[in-house]
Amino acid sequence: MSIEINNESGVEVREEELVKLVRHILTQMHVHPETEVSIIMADVENMEKLHIEWMDEPGPTDVLSFPMDELRPGTPERPTPAGLLGDIVLCPVVAQEQAVAAGHSMEEELLLLTTHGILHLLGYDHAEPEEKEEMFGLQRELLSSYLGKAAPRETMQ
Repeated sequence: MSIEINNESGVEVREEELVKLVRHILTQMHVHPETEVSIIMADVENMEKLHIEWMDEPGPTDVLSFPMDELRPGTPERPTPAGLLGDIVLCPVVAQEQAVAAGHSMEEELLLLTTHGILHLLGYDHAEPEEKEEMFGLQRELLSSYLGKAAPRETMQ
């Protein structure tokens, strides 16, 4: 797997932990090992610009996902074909604020947001109650299996 991280946020982030998490999730979701994904850490100003441009919503947000090849989860018998999964943009400053409010660390919040972003890249959504239940349940399951303990409380809606 090719997992590229570009930190443009000015905030120190444990990038190797995010890479391990993404590998874990993509393996669990039976995504081809030659799949590519990138994670960008954005500062507040750039995250706000992206949020306005792509979601038509004011202010910065915590995570945005930009799918590329519209890959979907595979199965053990039929893994997802190799391709370009897409880009996840995280804002560590917003993540830190949410982590404080939720009572966990910024690192845990970034792991939570990365898991959320990967699921969006794989076609999951949470616009409808049934979709939200499925996506957030899978998000908790994947993050808990990675951490070896209960996943931190969700902070995104």
